[in-house]
Amino acid sequence: MRRSVLLGTGSALPRTVVTNADLAERVDTSDEWIVERTGIRQRYIAEADETTSSLATAAARAALDAAGIAAETIDLIVLATATPDQTFPATATRVQADLGCRGGMAFDVAAVCSGFLYALGTADSMLRSGMAKRALVIGAETFSRILDWEDRATCVLFGDGAGAIVLEAQEQPEDEASPRGILATRLHADGEHNSLLYVDGGPSTTGTVGKLRMKGREVFRHAVVNLAEVLQEVLEETGLTSDDIDWLVPHQANARILDATARKLNMPVEKVVVTVSEHANTSAASVPLALDRAVRDGRIVPGNLVMLEAMGGGFTWGASLIRI
Repeated sequence: MRRSVLLGTGSALPRTVVTNADLAERVDTSDEWIVERTGIRQRYIAEADETTSSLATAAARAALDAAGIAAETIDLIVLATATPDQTFPATATRVQADLGCRGGMAFDVAAVCSGFLYALGTADSMLRSGMAKRALVIGAETFSRILDWEDRATCVLFGDGAGAIVLEAQEQPEDEASPRGILATRLHADGEHNSLLYVDGGPSTTGTVGKLRMKGREVFRHAVVNLAEVLQEVLEETGLTSDDIDWLVPHQANARILDATARKLNMPVEKVVVTVSEHANTSAASVPLALDRAVRDGRIVPGNLVMLEAMGGGFTWGASLIRI
């Protein structure tokens, strides 16, 4: 059986850290207000010379170094982002050129905070079908470019960054008891909820980039329900239970959503990777950033069963189970 096996992880963050106290100097808010409602204490904000592609490229290089392979061996790049460098071409093609792995496939996926899960599912399908042998799956965002810095309900929630993984198609025995790689992925969308989390601009509507708008309470309610359901779908497909999972790596949107999702799964908080206090919500970069952190600090080790999950605007949501 051909499976997509994870070879390495990487991440990249902008140079500038913005604390809650820094935000309080320009927005009617406070560190106490932000921490109590979100668990966020700081975020990274890109400077003018830092772009989605530059962060994505840095994260990709780190993942390639961790995998111990050359960029030239990559024949597929799937980049998840809601903040591309340009309307077109795809930001993935700029990353491809910067890495020097020209000639293979490279394209973007737009599913906002669920983007990395959508990109992962897409790359996994292409690797298992034989269309590619090695893939870079990247989530990268400069969300600060689309924030309304006068809206304290949203501007305090987001940050910039990038995370990446290297996948390789490997043949494994069908009777393998503990196969490595991506074991199952489930993805969903419900476009009826567009008005709850969106950007009020676009090339075919306003001709402008627009700013992020969100109805936080409604998003929270849908997130807890949708994430619990999709996680259960993945467990049922694999015949496993939440007790079998070594680590849950969730989208880092809000500490309260993380706690509520863990409770619905009956998972102890000690098994949940949490980086929201440091990175805030980095949209498509959120899951791979947290995954890389837990791999590099030694929490996630080979053989671990790791569940990834996310929900974002659209609504889109999904989950994927990987044996490292």
